[in-house]
Amino acid sequence: EPPPLRLGDAPALNGEQQAALDALSASEGFQPWLLHGVTGSGKTEVYLRLIAEQLAARRQTLVLVPEINLTPQLINRFADRFPGSRIVVQHSHLADGERMHGWLDAWHGDADVVIGTRLSVFTPLPRLGLIVVDEEHDGSFKQQDGLRYHARDLAVWRARRAGIAILLGSATPSLETVANVEAGRYKRLALNRRAHGAARLPDVRLVDTRRKKLVEGLSEAVLEALKARLSRKEMSLVFINRRGFAPVVACTACGWTSGCPHCSAKLVVHLMERKLRCHHCGWEEPVPRACPDCGDPDIKPLGEGTQRLESALQRMLPEARVLRIDRDTTSRKDAWDEVYRKVHGGEVDILVGTQMLAKGHDFGTLSLVAALGADGGLYSADFRASERLFAQLMQVAGRAGRADAPGEVLVQTQWPDHPLYQALAAHDFDGYVATLLNERRQAGFPPSTFQALLRADSPALVQATAFLRQAREALEPLAEGVLISGPAPALMARLAQRERAQLVLESPQRGALHRLLHQLPPLLDGLAKTHGRALRWSLDVDPQEL
Repeated sequence: EPPPLRLGDAPALNGEQQAALDALSASEGFQPWLLHGVTGSGKTEVYLRLIAEQLAARRQTLVLVPEINLTPQLINRFADRFPGSRIVVQHSHLADGERMHGWLDAWHGDADVVIGTRLSVFTPLPRLGLIVVDEEHDGSFKQQDGLRYHARDLAVWRARRAGIAILLGSATPSLETVANVEAGRYKRLALNRRAHGAARLPDVRLVDTRRKKLVEGLSEAVLEALKARLSRKEMSLVFINRRGFAPVVACTACGWTSGCPHCSAKLVVHLMERKLRCHHCGWEEPVPRACPDCGDPDIKPLGEGTQRLESALQRMLPEARVLRIDRDTTSRKDAWDEVYRKVHGGEVDILVGTQMLAKGHDFGTLSLVAALGADGGLYSADFRASERLFAQLMQVAGRAGRADAPGEVLVQTQWPDHPLYQALAAHDFDGYVATLLNERRQAGFPPSTFQALLRADSPALVQATAFLRQAREALEPLAEGVLISGPAPALMARLAQRERAQLVLESPQRGALHRLLHQLPPLLDGLAKTHGRALRWSLDVDPQEL
């Protein structure tokens, strides 16, 4: 017999949390729920109460999180709340033996709660009673290579097969999830105010940089705000979604820029290592002393990354304790434990980081967020770019003012009148998402249509294109109700010395698309053999990147 369930101390629920919990507790059978709560509204506390009900009924719970760095914080909360329960963690940074023992505990029914990243959706759980997907909007749930799948969508499918409830939580739900709510397939529960009694949503101020001089990417308004927080002993966060020192090195004489020899991308400056590095294929080379094309020694780094901002802040605010957080500084297994120790120990004044800091972290004394370089997301060729930028800025803004100190967010932009920034300043998620959904319907983009992407790559673009052209000719007689577009080069046409092209298959009815997809593999295997082993192809259903 298992020991009786023991529960740690729990805070009192507010009215919205209690109403959400009551609705979820009364749910029977398969039902997807969206828990749409503003940042800091106490979504995790609702998860914990629901999981306690599952543990009391001797059922297991699967909790999916988008990033490994979120698991230490969640594990501590779960361990404090369920001190006598077996909690298993599953992610790629664990040793093989540790992952295997956790998998076996889940399979045998000994694990009560499994917390993990996208691969955990495959964990066998014989007593499964509930699935929770935290930050359901996050792109990290999509596996982009090898076995391609979306862990959130697969979790919904798994819940349906098991006949259980699934809870999707987010402050910025994806358009696909919002469309499912509007269609009546999912039910929505709202948490519109923050859980902490004194906490309020931060004030968002747009800093127009068109006529302002920036020093190392920082405006005077941001520097003054940072100094004010230093004097009040409050923590600040400077957010820029570019790691390294600078995105590119350029020659002012001939216009040369540091391109990757193997990819359609620029080499990023990592000044501390004196390296130029490709963030796509991993290629590295030393920073040149002069322009490789014309020999001019006056080459300069253009733009800012986290390393450059870190060194600039240390120089301009020497009394501040600055901590940089990006993939370069958190690659060690225990790196995030050290980050939390320093932050909660009051050893940090300014955090400098990338989108890793925008996801679910709770830094109580943080009262200022400064977002830099966000305008780049407005120029992307990807139709999902504005949705991702809006979600990212709302999430990072939500790190401010989660405790007693009021929060403030400064966003540097050259387009302060853009509807995205205006909606951000007004905390108007619903209004801006309605605009985006209407644009997608008019343009015929997901979620109003369903897509699949047939990719091909080879050492020569002409070979990949020829294969896709043959595939299109073979598919068109079978493509009833499906539009086929292409072949065309991918947005990043060259990656790791291979040229990439693609066909887009789309239809307003998923059934019509899948009828065509079921006929693809044998047809494509036969075509690919005529092009030799150098050609590779893959099929991605509901692609997140084009």
